[in-house]
Amino acid sequence: MAYKSLLTVMTETKPSDAALAQMVALAEAQDAHVEALCLGVDRSQTGYYYAGANALILQETLSRANAEAEEVLDYAKAFLSKSGTRWSAENGVAQIADLGRHVAHRARFSDLVILPQPYGEDRGAEVEPIVEAAMFEGHAPVLIVPDKVQPFSRPGTILIGWNESVEAMRAIRRALPFLKQADLVRIVVIDPPRHGPDRSDPGGMLSQMLARHGVRCEIDVLSKTMTRVSDILNRHASDTEANMIVMGAYGHSRFREAILGGATRNMLEQSSVPVFLAH
Repeated sequence: MAYKSLLTVMTETKPSDAALAQMVALAEAQDAHVEALCLGVDRSQTGYYYAGANALILQETLSRANAEAEEVLDYAKAFLSKSGTRWSAENGVAQIADLGRHVAHRARFSDLVILPQPYGEDRGAEVEPIVEAAMFEGHAPVLIVPDKVQPFSRPGTILIGWNESVEAMRAIRRALPFLKQADLVRIVVIDPPRHGPDRSDPGGMLSQMLARHGVRCEIDVLSKTMTRVSDILNRHASDTEANMIVMGAYGHSRFREAILGGATRNMLEQSSVPVFLAH
């Protein structure tokens, strides 16, 4: 099994470089097809202008969105044409409130969606909804690529953030092509419960399942020495020189994570290695 259909969604140029480079590297290694959906975003909020102004403002914002879509499409074509992979790119315009529908339609027919980090400098408000639309409405796994990371064709070491959740299990199943290629997969269990069926062997059943797929596993049981789980995972990724982190996304509601924070949001903000997410 391999990822044969790779998708990225672009609304800007420079922040997409890392995602494009990673997509090309994977496509060359797995003989995959890459697709770039280049969107100009109409950020106008219909109904919030004074009488008579709507038509003029809507026309101006639509023209700006069309110009942005053309610019992003030209950038994607120039980037992808230098690779030896099979690729396609097309543009379109979407209103920000309707962005998820366009992204979900394409993500539904993709094996893997590769996107830049949604938080940081020069990020538009639409980048986070794109990530969520690909996962929740498109039901596709998403690989989030930090800006300065070097692209890989085959991961060396992968960390799995294992908390026995449904989301984590789904992410692991979706990441199997990567896990089977990796030199080593580290199953990271942070403060396992003292009571329960797996208390004497945390991560053991998962390790057994993956081993049957030919995955070389080790189990790392860590204490919660830092307040946030994401900080522990990031530090362990650095200590073990991991190339990727696999974890379930949004164990809490997206609203709660947006307001109060959570492991998913913190990882997307701070991770220095690609993060593979599924929900």
